[in-house]
Amino acid sequence: MTNPMQYRQASADFDRFILDARDTAGLQTTNQAYTMAEAVLRTFRRRLEISDALLFANVLPPVLRAIFVADWDIEEPTVPFSGRLAMTREVQAFRGNHNVSPDSAIADVAAALRRAVDEARLDRVLRRLPQGAVDFWRA
Repeated sequence: MTNPMQYRQASADFDRFILDARDTAGLQTTNQAYTMAEAVLRTFRRRLEISDALLFANVLPPVLRAIFVADWDIEEPTVPFSGRLAMTREVQAFRGNHNVSPDSAIADVAAALRRAVDEARLDRVLRRLPQGAVDFWRA
């Protein structure tokens, strides 16, 4: 069997995503964009049961999928979706002084993600997730 294109192109696709996220957020480096994207993904993940998180992960390109599930403490209890400001502060608190995510971080990552995936498929999955998931990924 041949290697599926999504895996052969994984690094190039991720590079495009992270550059897009960097530029959308007005950040200086891809390292800053990586921290922002990881923080947004983890903030979202904290609000999902494992089965819902896996539904979402299957929409993501391979590298983002790996980031989404990496270092997951599955014993940590889920937390409810809250207001955008509170979740943004959670994003900004990730890695403390090494995080320069702007107040628009969630929307910026959402916009870049939507350009990197099949939006219709993403929206179908988000509608199956708990209330708040659709709004979280609104660009």
